Amino acid sequence: MQTTEISLLVLLAVAFVIYRQFRTRRAGRLGVLYTAGAMIVAGVVMGGLLDPVHPALSLALFAVEALGAVALGVWRAATTRVWLDDSGVAWAKGTGWTLVAWVTSIAVRLGLYAAGQWLGLAPSAGGILLFVGLTIGVQAYLVARRGRALISMDGRPDTVER
Repeated sequence: MQTTEISLLVLLAVAFVIYRQFRTRRAGRLGVLYTAGAMIVAGVVMGGLLDPVHPALSLALFAVEALGAVALGVWRAATTRVWLDDSGVAWAKGTGWTLVAWVTSIAVRLGLYAAGQWLGLAPSAGGILLFVGLTIGVQAYLVARRGRALISMDGRPDTVER
């Protein structure tokens, strides 16, 4: 697949993930981690994460992208509302701040892509997949962890599906 085709597929996946985050959903489920993991593995397998012409520069940009993906995932997770219903089930739903964090995440990714282009680095579809998988995975894990923590603090048996 070409970088443009992969970017379009990633964009559709991100749009679906964003859509789902603004619907009320169970907070303790880790299913989206499988999707995030698949994106990370696909990004690594596709290769091209490091530019062979500029290995040090591309490694530095890769490190910035990875740290940015993690930080943005943490931020979005913190903006997600997580609560227990009357029966002790944890739920989550994105807020207006989650949308702001998503817009910022997309802008940061586009900015890093543009910086790589400006520095003369070859574009990498693997890098896009890795960034998106990492940021979605971090957010999903932290939201699920918050949901499970609420359940355990509640003192009721764990009713979250595994």
